[in-house]
Amino acid sequence: MNEILNKISLCVEFGKINKVSPYPPNMKDQDGADELTRRALDEGVSPGEILENALVPAMEKVGEKFTRKEIYVPQMLMAAKAMNSALVHLKPFFQSGETKRKGKFIVGTVSGDLHDIGKNLVAMMIEGGGWEVIDLGVDVGTEKFLKALDEHPGAVVGLSALLTTTMENMKKIVAAIKEKHSDSKILVGGAPVTMEYCQKIGADFYSPDPQGAVNYLKQLVS
Repeated sequence: MNEILNKISLCVEFGKINKVSPYPPNMKDQDGADELTRRALDEGVSPGEILENALVPAMEKVGEKFTRKEIYVPQMLMAAKAMNSALVHLKPFFQSGETKRKGKFIVGTVSGDLHDIGKNLVAMMIEGGGWEVIDLGVDVGTEKFLKALDEHPGAVVGLSALLTTTMENMKKIVAAIKEKHSDSKILVGGAPVTMEYCQKIGADFYSPDPQGAVNYLKQLVS
C-alpha cells in the first residue's frame, strides 16, 4: 500500500483526527487523518484510492475489533471522527460525481423511540464503508421513510429500535415499505431485535452489530 494511504488508515483505525488531537497518546504531535488526506490529494492520490485503500479497510478493522469486543463505543467514535476529518476533503469529489459511492443507505430509529447511539454507530460504519448515508434521525415514522425512498430510489433502508414497545412500529414500517417499494432491501437492528423477529416482520437482514450491517451491504454490491 502507498505509504501515505497506510498512514491515513492507521490514523482512522486508532482515532487520530488531526495534529492537535491528543488522542491516541502515542501519536501525539503527528499529523492526523485530516492533514494526511489533504496531503495525499495534493500529491495526486485519487479520492477513490483514499476511500477504497485507506478509509474502508480501516473502518473494517474497527468494526471487527468492536465485534470481538476488543474496543468499545468511545474508541469507535474516535475512529469515526478521524474518518469524518478525512471525508471532509473527499466530499467535493463525491458531490461532483468524480468519485462514486457504493450506494445509498437510509437509516433511522423508528417512531416512538428516541435512542440513537446504535443507529449512529451503524451510520458511521456504513459511511466508512463507502456508502452515502441519509440519516433521518430518531422517532421516524412510516411516511418519512417512504418519502426518503421516493427521493433516493434503490437505497437500502436500515431500521433501529431499542425498546420492545417500539419494535411493533418497526413491523408497520417494514410492511409499508415492502408494499410501496417491494424491491427495497431492509435491514433491522437494536437490542431487542433478533433474526427470528426480522424474518417474522419480512425484513431482509438482521445484524447484532455494525460490522454485520457493513458486510451485508458489501455483499449486495459485490
